[in-house]
Amino acid sequence: MPRRERRAQLLESALGVFVASGYHAAAMDDIAERAGVSKPVLYQHFPGKMDLYLALLDIACDQVIDNCRAALASTPDNKQRVAATIDAFYDYVADDNGAFRLVFESDLTNEAAVRQLVDRVTTECAAMIAEVIRDDTGLPDESSRLLAVSLVGMAQVSARFWLNDTAGIDRADATALIAGLAWRGIRGYPKTDEH
Repeated sequence: MPRRERRAQLLESALGVFVASGYHAAAMDDIAERAGVSKPVLYQHFPGKMDLYLALLDIACDQVIDNCRAALASTPDNKQRVAATIDAFYDYVADDNGAFRLVFESDLTNEAAVRQLVDRVTTECAAMIAEVIRDDTGLPDESSRLLAVSLVGMAQVSARFWLNDTAGIDRADATALIAGLAWRGIRGYPKTDEH
């Protein structure tokens, strides 16, 4: 198997093991077995378990950030942008592969390299949202950034709560509810002092 394909196969197998077991309980033996390779083959691609975990986490973080970027770029209408961005977080959390657990529920956030990647999701998504807020409201950078971080937090925490909630609000209703809350809050900021 070509190196690139083997690496993708190993990452996919590792994702399943890390999501099911968490970092500490996951074993390289289990990952190799799930991938149908020997441990030496696994170690040819990833020198250690942390290297493998960081590679997966980096991919998972990129996916959330890319989804947020695409949601913001999907329309010039800010109400629809809010809804699309909230939906992007719910879509990510609802994905059957469970990669969101690496980003939002990692049992390794005390590790500097993991924390840096996890924080990158909030930082980069908030930066994109803050730019829209600043441009459309005229608020200073610091204020726009704080509002953006709050919106990111609301999106990811509510999405995780929704996924685990047994009350059973359907996804479309949940995203509409949270998007409505976010829009009602953020639309109150004036475009300029004159408006």
